[in-house]
Amino acid sequence: MTASGGRRRVWRRILVVWAVAVIGGGVLTLRLQASAEPPPPIGWYNSEHGGPEAPASPTPPCPSAGDGRAVLCVYATGP
Repeated sequence: MTASGGRRRVWRRILVVWAVAVIGGGVLTLRLQASAEPPPPIGWYNSEHGGPEAPASPTPPCPSAGDGRAVLCVYATGP
């Protein structure tokens, strides 16, 4: 065996190890990014994720004062 054949084998192994490290790092990065996003709240809808079939808001409309005064509406929600 010649010296150049041994060098080729070493460079080939280095290249394979580098490629495996790059691919493994990319997969790990994608996996960690996906797990870092919080799950959506259960039972909550908005127009972006719920679409047109999303339920309407359960709160009734705020009544208005007949004489033009400001009205404060407070709604309590529970679990």
